[in-house]
Amino acid sequence: MPALGVLCRKCGWSVRAESRPARCPSCGSPRLIGHEELFALSIAHIDCDAFYASIEKRDDPSLRDKPLIIGGGHRGVVSTCCYIARQSGVRSAMPMFTARKLCPDAVIIPPNMAKYVSVSREIRAMMDRLTPLVEPLSIDEAFLDLGGTAAMHKATPAEVLSRFAREVEEQVGVTVSIGLSHNKFLAKIASDLDKPRGFAVIGRTETLGFLADKPVTLIYGVGKVFSETLRKDGYETIGQLQRAVPEDLMKRYGESGARLARLARGEDARAVSSDGEMKTVSAETTFNTDLSSFEELSTELLALSERLSDRIKAKGIVGDTVTLKLKSAGFRLRTRARHLMTPTQLSSVLFEAGSQLLAREIDGTAFRLIGIGISGLTEADGRDPTDLIEPDIARRAAAERAMDSVRTRFGRDAVIRGKLYGRRKSRPSDAEIEEGKTK
Repeated sequence: MPALGVLCRKCGWSVRAESRPARCPSCGSPRLIGHEELFALSIAHIDCDAFYASIEKRDDPSLRDKPLIIGGGHRGVVSTCCYIARQSGVRSAMPMFTARKLCPDAVIIPPNMAKYVSVSREIRAMMDRLTPLVEPLSIDEAFLDLGGTAAMHKATPAEVLSRFAREVEEQVGVTVSIGLSHNKFLAKIASDLDKPRGFAVIGRTETLGFLADKPVTLIYGVGKVFSETLRKDGYETIGQLQRAVPEDLMKRYGESGARLARLARGEDARAVSSDGEMKTVSAETTFNTDLSSFEELSTELLALSERLSDRIKAKGIVGDTVTLKLKSAGFRLRTRARHLMTPTQLSSVLFEAGSQLLAREIDGTAFRLIGIGISGLTEADGRDPTDLIEPDIARRAAAERAMDSVRTRFGRDAVIRGKLYGRRKSRPSDAEIEEGKTK
């Protein structure tokens, strides 16, 4: 039997041994991890545990033993919740009114994104000291490739990651869970196996066996609709996909079939990329009262278009595909997209494209949420490309930039579009800006 790599996650003691001791001989801690490939793997997924809630509990110790939900309003959704609240069934993205029913004793705090982003940057800086290959997925998770860093750290990737987790907990005050494997797909799965404060390993030799009895939904991209299709075709577990002929999966499901065949066998050739290419930027709001008229919905859409435009202007990017998002009172989601002739960052162009999509959806349905996003992102190079080919847009662009200049100098409320005048007094809203990145 091959020797195990054994590591104490509390003090960092490590050894190769035939078996894992019950407690660390150096510090007495039971927090030991043992695996045959522990010191040979280098692809990691790091995920902060209940990130927003952990920060709030760090900053207010009185919340430590209480169920905590980060969200807002009766019509909003749960941004995240602590593990105590999760024991009552509360989950991220759950409607707030449902969360309140499941956990009536929960403390509810509105999100403080500026604080969360600041902590995220602090943790990211600590990751960057481990390896140049850090690929952020979101504000609270990232892939790392520590291959070839052993000489620099004088330690294996597993030892470096364990030390990193201790430092984040001691210096930042939040905890992380780590998944370690031989590729990104398996590392991300591993990081969910032992939460919170977890450290789980999936080695090469155990890959097929580990995946065999797992549901097909463990494969990213296999959602409710696709999983039902697979079930009807006789594929409910990953092991059933492993036994299928790859060519048959490709004939039946196209490129998705080829992907299923690879991932079912734990094959993932994607490299950890430090580019962190941003794919989408979006803004959305949940209403306090359902809306159904074009006038009311388009007013909200204009406000979101301005928020979205401000964000991508600040980032110096443009996009060529506008996506409208609507959620009905019955929680049915509609998404509609329009490809632009040329990329833009102008709120007027975003709003015009979004309005055209919105007009087709006005059918008496009452909506609880509206959002607008931009994708197909590239560098702006100092100006909006639409200026060059559309004289009317060029005039509107000049007016918009003049308005931006006034707002920069005197504040956002210095110039308010007529359509938005008085909107804040008549109907508050919960606006959110989200970014999507390569996964």
